[in-house]
Amino acid sequence: MPASRHPALDIAPVIADALATGRPVVALESTLISHGLPAPRNVEVALAAEAAVRAEGAVPATIAVRDGRLLVGLSRAEIETLAAARDVVKASRHNLAAALGRPGWAGTTVSATMIAAHLAGIQVLATGGIGGVHRGGSASMDVSADLDELARTPVLVVCAGPKSILDVRLTLEVLETRGVPVLGLATDELPGFFSRSSGLQLQIRVETPAEAAALARRHWGLGLTTGIVVAVPVPEPAALPRAEADAAIDRAIAEAEAAGIHGPAATPWVLARVAELTDGRSIAANVALIEHDASVAARIAVALAENDTT
Repeated sequence: MPASRHPALDIAPVIADALATGRPVVALESTLISHGLPAPRNVEVALAAEAAVRAEGAVPATIAVRDGRLLVGLSRAEIETLAAARDVVKASRHNLAAALGRPGWAGTTVSATMIAAHLAGIQVLATGGIGGVHRGGSASMDVSADLDELARTPVLVVCAGPKSILDVRLTLEVLETRGVPVLGLATDELPGFFSRSSGLQLQIRVETPAEAAALARRHWGLGLTTGIVVAVPVPEPAALPRAEADAAIDRAIAEAEAAGIHGPAATPWVLARVAELTDGRSIAANVALIEHDASVAARIAVALAENDTT
C-alpha cells in the first residue's frame, strides 16, 4: 500500500489489513450496481462477483463514492444502499473530483475504479467489459476515458473485451498505440463480450492466470506505467452466437440513431434493447462473464501476491 494514504480514501478495515499484510485484493467497479443492471439483479451480481473473488483466495474491494469519500471496499449494506439510491452520478476520470465535491453516491466506471485502486495500492481490477471508441468515434471523438486510464495507470484489468456495442477494431488499435498490452487468456482472438469471438486476432496469448501475473510483473518491472488488459471469453454455456449478438447490436444501434438517442444515454438504451432482442440472453451472458472475470482476476491477484513473497 502507498506510504501515505490519499485524504479522500476510506479503505475498509478488511481491505486495509489485506493490503498491509500482502494478501491479494481485487478491485470491483460499481457502475454495474448503479447504472448497469436492473434491481435486484444488480445486487445479486455484485455479491456474486465478490463471492467469486473470495472463492479463489483473494479479498474483493468494491469501489464507489459516497458523500465526498472514495470508498474502497463496500459492505453488503452499502452495496444495497447504492443499488436503491436515486440520482447516482456515473464517475469517470473527468468528473471524479466533482463527484467527490457533492453529497450522495457515485458509481465508479473502470477509469475511476482504476484511479481509486491505484491510490489504495490494488493492482488488479475485474469488470465485465471496458469502454472504448464508439461507432463513428473517428468523426465524433466519442471515446471512453477507460482507454486513456489504461494508458497511464498501472492496474491490470480483467474483462471479456471491450463492450461489443463499440467499434472494437478501433478500440484495439488505440490500446496498441497507447502501449497497453492486451492479453488473450487461452485464446488468440479478442473475445466478443456477449460472444466468445470477435474475429480480431490478438498478438499476446497467455495460458493461465499465473502467466498473466508473470507478464504483468515483467511489464511493470521495465518501468512501464500503463495498465494491462486480460481478455477472457464469456463461459461457453452462457455465450451468444457471434452472428446473433452482432445482428442484435446493429439493430439496436440503428434504432437508437433513428430515435435521436446519443451521448451518455445511448449505451444503456442500446444494451436494454439488445436484451429485448435476445430475449434476455444478453443479460445472462453479461452476468456470467462478470462472475467469471472476477474469478480469473482473483487467481491473477493471488499469483502476484505469491510472487511478492518469494
